[in-house]
Amino acid sequence: MSSSNAAVQRPARFSEAEWQVRQDLAACYRLIPHFGWDDMIFTHLSARVPGPEHHFLINPYGLLFSEITASSLVKVDQNGEIIDPGETAMVNPAGFTIHSAVHMAREDAGAVIHLHAAPGVAVSIHPEGLMPLSQTAMLVHKHVAYHEFEGVALNLDERERLIRDLGDKNVMLLRNHGTLTLGRTVAEAFTWTYYLMKACEIQVQALVGGKPHMPSQEAIATTYAQSDGLPQVAPLIWQTMIRMLDAKDPSYKL
Repeated sequence: MSSSNAAVQRPARFSEAEWQVRQDLAACYRLIPHFGWDDMIFTHLSARVPGPEHHFLINPYGLLFSEITASSLVKVDQNGEIIDPGETAMVNPAGFTIHSAVHMAREDAGAVIHLHAAPGVAVSIHPEGLMPLSQTAMLVHKHVAYHEFEGVALNLDERERLIRDLGDKNVMLLRNHGTLTLGRTVAEAFTWTYYLMKACEIQVQALVGGKPHMPSQEAIATTYAQSDGLPQVAPLIWQTMIRMLDAKDPSYKL
């Protein structure tokens, strides 16, 4: 479900389709600090701009996620060249490396979310990665890929290896680094992120108590099959998130 455009004037330089994606991505930026998943001015969310030009939107480097608006997002091409600077011409080169790789390799990557939130980093460090301990984890577990840490993502050569490791998955744990999710829409990418982060939070807390109780293989297999329907609930989840943001602070739409 798309965010409402009520009482907000669309800048003439943006098409209606691009403006809608900008508002949805800006909303997602505001949701990240709401859930405590932000990392000051670091990490990145991106979305593909509708059209044939292979442009995508990413945050201006130097703004907190709570400051992001639809018009402040920077539009870049797949080579990192700035097409529309938003409010600043700066983008994080590490963000470009990771996001451009996914957008260029996966036509279904309408939106990509990369975070450094502590529970996700903690689980990426664990030798077994994400474990199928909870219902939430089992809804994500079979969709998770892994990529080994190579240092801060400034080397464009890493893109090939990251894409190879991602394959056809929609969720990735970047070892010793963070998390990555993608979806056809911002709503889908956010939904994968929410379930992944909740699963990681549960795992971290469960392992503090000692050896966890593991569900049966039959239960795991059943939940794996049910997990394929997770993107179908994304529009419903997104509607609730937009209502919450609109009631709290609708300035993301500007």
